[in-house]
Amino acid sequence: MLALLCAGMYGVRMTRIALYSGSFDPPTNGHVDVLAKSLQLADKVVIAIGVHVVKKALFSFDERLEMLDEISASLGDDVRSKVTVVAFDDLVVDAARRHGASMIVRGLRNASDFDYEMQMAGMNGEMAGDIPTVFVPASPGVGHITATLVRQITAMKGDITGFVPPSVAKRLAGKYPA
Repeated sequence: MLALLCAGMYGVRMTRIALYSGSFDPPTNGHVDVLAKSLQLADKVVIAIGVHVVKKALFSFDERLEMLDEISASLGDDVRSKVTVVAFDDLVVDAARRHGASMIVRGLRNASDFDYEMQMAGMNGEMAGDIPTVFVPASPGVGHITATLVRQITAMKGDITGFVPPSVAKRLAGKYPA
């Protein structure tokens, strides 16, 4: 804290890095919304894809990495240069420390998200009190979108074009051929 105060007194601007973690299986327009808002709060955003041996993902880490890179690029060169995508298989706070994050960003869609995320923020705060959790509320048009529902709608041959970026929709179609 003293280092931050001293840096501010002398006009030194420290780079603010946000860690935005999740499974991103697949990345949705809700994830894009949280990413865009995170870039208003931080100079750089590290998107941390949780890779768990027990949890079976629809998309491999490499596929999710490619989709998130495509999404970042579609937001402009200035955004792409501020976003890094990494994998992690340990605690979020450990990933945040490893990547120099000064905050953990979590998106909130509704009250049940809030209840769960408050528990996580409390636990993370106990383990890493120097890395606060910042909640980003979903924009009205994306608050209802979940990756789970997107996968289910796709599997049932429904239209998901309003829920995911076009590049993700194309990849999802490949996972569930007609």
